[in-house]
Amino acid sequence: MRQNCSLFSMAEENHQLKIDLISDEIREIAYKGQQATIYQIGDEVEVASQVLGFIGSYLYATIIYPVGALHYKVQYKTLVTDDETAPLQETVRVSEVRPVPPTLPSEARSMVTYDIVDVYDKEAWWFGVITGEDEENYHVYFPTTGEHVAYSTDKLRFHQEWSNGQWIFPSLGRIDFV
Repeated sequence: MRQNCSLFSMAEENHQLKIDLISDEIREIAYKGQQATIYQIGDEVEVASQVLGFIGSYLYATIIYPVGALHYKVQYKTLVTDDETAPLQETVRVSEVRPVPPTLPSEARSMVTYDIVDVYDKEAWWFGVITGEDEENYHVYFPTTGEHVAYSTDKLRFHQEWSNGQWIFPSLGRIDFV
């Protein structure tokens, strides 16, 4: 019996180590700026929030116009002004803007524990890691907020990063330890 407890404890420690390493990767990506890309008026984009409490989230927006060489005026699709009468417009740094990632075919690959994903919640995509699943939901940990929440599949997408003009997966969560 003791050996079973010891093996379970080691498996739990290994699981937590994997989550910690992936969380460090997510924090590193979330706190860095996006790769500068030139956008046109009317382009659909995502804005990576750098506001405390919202770091690690991406909000849908449209480019209204450039503001000098380092900023864009954007209009958010899901955020409204304080009086809730109009879509919120804001000037953001070029380093906070990226194209909208492509939708992957659902048959591309099912999600598994340790995949880095985005979860649509609170009018934004939030960057996290799958820590487990049950019959109906994936359990996702968000390193930038410290939250751990369960979500249905329709709220998740694989996280992608814009790099050198193409979309890449920072990690598919397939970290193996010796």
